[in-house]
Amino acid sequence: MTDTGRHEPPIRLTRADLDALPNYVPGRSPADLARDLGIPEAIKLASNEVPYGPLPGVVEAIAEAAAGAHRYPDMGVVALHSALAERYGVTPDRIVTGCGSVALAEHLVRATCLPGDEVVYSWRSFEAYPIVVATSGATSVPVPNLPDHGHDLAAMAAAVTDRTRMVVVCNPNNPTGTFLRRPELEHFLDAVPDDVLVVLDEAYREFVTDPEVPDGLGYADRPNVAVLRTLSKAWGLAGLRVGVMVAQPAVATAVRKVVTPFSINLLAQAAARAALEQADEVERRCALIVAERDRVTGALRAFLPDIPTSQGNFVWLPLGDRAVAFAKACEARGVIIRPFPGEGVRMTIGTSAENDAFLAIAEEALDRTTEE
Repeated sequence: MTDTGRHEPPIRLTRADLDALPNYVPGRSPADLARDLGIPEAIKLASNEVPYGPLPGVVEAIAEAAAGAHRYPDMGVVALHSALAERYGVTPDRIVTGCGSVALAEHLVRATCLPGDEVVYSWRSFEAYPIVVATSGATSVPVPNLPDHGHDLAAMAAAVTDRTRMVVVCNPNNPTGTFLRRPELEHFLDAVPDDVLVVLDEAYREFVTDPEVPDGLGYADRPNVAVLRTLSKAWGLAGLRVGVMVAQPAVATAVRKVVTPFSINLLAQAAARAALEQADEVERRCALIVAERDRVTGALRAFLPDIPTSQGNFVWLPLGDRAVAFAKACEARGVIIRPFPGEGVRMTIGTSAENDAFLAIAEEALDRTTEE
């Protein structure tokens, strides 16, 4: 073929609006950082994982299930839904599972919104919210956080219009760790119109210790409330991805229609059932994380007083323009944390030794970024 020197513009095969959509940023691999630094191992405190390994019985359940890996899993997830329904005190027809709670958030947008419909959420909050809204063709309505880094529920209620189909409330909020107490949340739920679905994202519920922070399942009897939970965090299944939604049967039925078939694979179903039998061990591990969370928060406040109280398994450092420099300084010493440029840094609570390693460099790094 003769090259005439004319170059036609490439044909567009994907949506143009996705060009402006940020990619979801995963935590950096500690193996990669250790190799780059030439050290035996790096510490990852960036992805809100629990540090204690799989729960007892989980690995054995996975190994046993693996013998049937040539067969499809139960698409109805019947056994797991039954176990989850028993734990949460609801009927199985109110349970939906998906590939993590983030996938269920995406399915909820698809089940509630048509192009142009609006989804209201607080910002900064979970970074996947604008992604799942945009990929469903809906419109994000982010509402700025309060100065204390928590949800501005009054402004969120005011942002609801006749185009709003869904509102997301992240409690405790990721990444700031801030939380909503019972009176303010109930007032908000009463203010939202009955034809708008309120999604209570409670991925970190197991780490809550403040008795005034309500369990969202107590509101799941409302027709327009859905509650998201996950087994990726406290239950130690981040590598297998099992999210849970509890809602009224009509909402659950609609969401099931848009869930990707077989999205909870054979091994994940077996692991989740085994994990749910270890509730006492989960409670014990969460208590260890909470104690470390409070210790780390107290230590950091000695030189960064405005750190908000967290009810998750992480701590928010509101460093603003210093966030990236601080994260780089930590990485240079072999500790991976999660920066949000221009806003702050989220540090996941690890083991006592991992947290000590972080604290040993934090004061020096913060002093240096202050001087810069």
